[in-house]
Amino acid sequence: MRSCSIGIWVRAGSRWEHPAENGVSHFIEHLVFKGTTRRTARQIAEEMDDVGGQLNAFTGKDHTCFYAKVLDRHVDLAVDILCDLVCRPLLAPEDVEKERGVVAEEIGMYEDSPEDLVHDEIAAAGWGNRSLGLPVLGTQKTLGSLTRDVVARYMHDHYTCDNVVVAAAGHVSHERILEALDRHLELPPSGTVHDEVRPSWTPGVRVFRQKNIEQVHLCLGVEAYNRKHPKRFALYLLDIAVGGGMSSRLFQNLREDRGLVYSTYSYVASFDDVGAFILYAATNPDRAEVVEDLIREELERVASCRISEEELARGKEQLKSGLVLNLETTSSRMSRLGRLELFHEPLETPDEVFGKIDAVTGDDVRRVAAELLSGAKPVAAAVGPRKTRSSFVRRECHGREDRREAAVAPGCHRGAARGASHGHSQGRRQA
Repeated sequence: MRSCSIGIWVRAGSRWEHPAENGVSHFIEHLVFKGTTRRTARQIAEEMDDVGGQLNAFTGKDHTCFYAKVLDRHVDLAVDILCDLVCRPLLAPEDVEKERGVVAEEIGMYEDSPEDLVHDEIAAAGWGNRSLGLPVLGTQKTLGSLTRDVVARYMHDHYTCDNVVVAAAGHVSHERILEALDRHLELPPSGTVHDEVRPSWTPGVRVFRQKNIEQVHLCLGVEAYNRKHPKRFALYLLDIAVGGGMSSRLFQNLREDRGLVYSTYSYVASFDDVGAFILYAATNPDRAEVVEDLIREELERVASCRISEEELARGKEQLKSGLVLNLETTSSRMSRLGRLELFHEPLETPDEVFGKIDAVTGDDVRRVAAELLSGAKPVAAAVGPRKTRSSFVRRECHGREDRREAAVAPGCHRGAARGASHGHSQGRRQA
């Protein structure tokens, strides 16, 4: 291996933003690439291209990462450029205005992707209009409030030594990274980050987002575990059995057996203090009620009957394979190190993680399913054409008359993505 990946991870994301300044974390991710006190935007691009390296960044609900991948002989340059971006951005007023237009286009592009937008809708429905319910990109309205002063203040408060982790993986020594950081990393020791109140999940909420599209994109979700919860591996195995692949219950029932959907899956969204278990399907508007009922029936079934030994064994192999395959590149190794350290999680070897996966029994999964799903009132979110709005918002599924119902006006942005990137998007479950 001759490559090395380096990432600067910042504990800055939409969950720590004030609603009026929503999107500032992602805006900063864009702005720093416009130039620093030492390099123009062109010089940043050319210096990295000159050595055949890759430079990018992404923002999530609870973190921002700036990263580079280079050959081992160019590690010092990569650290220099990354530190320049994070520590010495120019934030020129003209660049703020120019990049505001770029991000506005990105928000518009996202608004045109209902298969992504519905996940924002369910986050906003479950967690409300603060913290984890806020969109990573922000909205067109909040984007207009992000002045240079707002950006500079947010960076001063969040881009500090006690809020940053540097991770590296590949053909490089720990000492070499430290030496490069001693030369280039200049951040204040601490800021004034305020602890966010633990988000509160509101069960039973129903929201609908009207879009002039052919399909209805549907999500159901229940409150689940945080990323450090001792039962998280049982939840991961439940997730795989329900919607984790082509052999999952949702895929087999909704697509293979009934032909009602093209895409359906589930995933676990876990954070420091809270989490959610989300199920997704996209279907014809005339089939939306049937699909929702079938998903609810599957949740009730798995809550009352333990998954089969075949499902359990299959899930364990998927978790193990996913972990190993994700460790076969320097970029994924760096990302795993950065996330674990940023959120104060222990760094365990694959064998140690395998032991925890193997220790989960079918009864463990059944107990988790019963705890999370028995009698649950899932939050429901849908993005689709107008003709499905009334039936979705007002329907009473399975006789639950106490379901809280809410509708979202057309054109009202309601959510946060699973990740927004300077060049691409990020993924889902972490083992």
